[in-house]
Amino acid sequence: MPAPVILWFRRDLRLADNPALQAALRSAAPILPLYVLDETPDLRAPGAASLWWLDKSLAALAADLEARGSRLILRRGPAERVVADLERETGACGVCWNAMFDPGVPARDARLAEALAAEAVEARRFNGGHLLSPDKVRTKTGGQFSVFTPYWRAARPLVNPGEPAPAPAALSAPADWPGSDRLANWGLHPTRPDWSKGFKDWTPGEAGAAARLDAFVHGALKAYAGDRDRPDREGISRLSPHLHFGEISPKACWRAAQAAALRGEVPDAQVDKFLAELGWREFNANTALAAEARGDAPEKVNVDRRFDAFPWRDDPKAFAAWTKGMTGYPIVDAGLRQLWTTGWMHNRVRMVVASFLTKHLLIDWRAGETWFWDTLVDADHASNAGNWQWVAGCGADAAPYFRIFNPVTQGEKFDPDGTYVRRWVPELARMPAKLIHAPWAADKAILSACGVTLGLTYPHPIVDHGVARQRALDAYQSLKADR
Repeated sequence: MPAPVILWFRRDLRLADNPALQAALRSAAPILPLYVLDETPDLRAPGAASLWWLDKSLAALAADLEARGSRLILRRGPAERVVADLERETGACGVCWNAMFDPGVPARDARLAEALAAEAVEARRFNGGHLLSPDKVRTKTGGQFSVFTPYWRAARPLVNPGEPAPAPAALSAPADWPGSDRLANWGLHPTRPDWSKGFKDWTPGEAGAAARLDAFVHGALKAYAGDRDRPDREGISRLSPHLHFGEISPKACWRAAQAAALRGEVPDAQVDKFLAELGWREFNANTALAAEARGDAPEKVNVDRRFDAFPWRDDPKAFAAWTKGMTGYPIVDAGLRQLWTTGWMHNRVRMVVASFLTKHLLIDWRAGETWFWDTLVDADHASNAGNWQWVAGCGADAAPYFRIFNPVTQGEKFDPDGTYVRRWVPELARMPAKLIHAPWAADKAILSACGVTLGLTYPHPIVDHGVARQRALDAYQSLKADR
């Protein structure tokens, strides 16, 4: 029997539109699907919510492989060693994988490819996770884009979504299967306590991703540009965790949206906005890779180095109130409770809660980024760090330092009836819409009738908006002259 090819799954947990899988199939060799749980200390470990998703996604992938006469080999340890050991154990003639651009991963992959080449084993790498390779788009002079609009103007014409590559009906199996860990023994699902009960509405895996995309294209995409900012509506795709884990490719999302426009089912303007959001994901990856090339970890180092001297406050009590959704600002608290319960937060509310932490409380954006990293099922190193720096004002194409979201007016504008707040802050469910985003403005009779006692059933605001806004402007004043 011919020597096998190792198909190394990473964050491409799908069988359709998988360039590495297509290359392995073209080899006509038996295929050894492999997933490595790499816990090398110098690589950033996934957060707890991400591990929950990984557990379910790997189970779905294993079932999909078994339905095609194959199986998923699970190994734990440093990937360089695990892949090399499996190659020697099986006599594999090649290894195929899709590239990742997290800090330290490209360098590790290059070392592994070199070690395999020394043993006459071909390592083949592909771009399976992005519309464009993050190192591809540069300015006309070869420089790095720092603003999204010109980046997207240059990048969009380069996108070629190609033709779909369906999942194969069967995979060629080796004569003998190497040993594998049991997924249950990895302990990725939380226990003692199991805090993931609110995650039940998610369906990790390739089938769940396809169903999510189909529902979005035939539903929310039709009014996406306006409804995407409304947390009280189902106006967004909820594809982010599926994209992060590679259960669906961004090119498949691109094709599906454009096909809907060509059929006349969705206006071009709605599709363009969705494609631009895919572009923002690309821009963050492009920015993060450039930072890493400079030796800067994007989750640690300000893109705008003037912020290295910013006077962040150390306030553990305020940070704890923020994480628990007990700030006294209903739209902020609703978002953070949604995050803790479901592992996800609406995109508009993410901006509001991030602005509140960094500008109302003057707490370092890195504290918020770390909290999101642990609690989001879609935590992505480039997008998470990029979006936090954007809100804080220290990132690429950052929001102006003086843009300080008023959490009351943000709630009134994007959750006008209080539907979102009522769901996630049930102690305010009986408040009238005109007061639900500022319960402290209600008189005692209204509060009593609604069963609200400020400071007891719901907290007073931990900071006054006007005072906090001025404090933030004063703190930013030292940077203003250089902008």
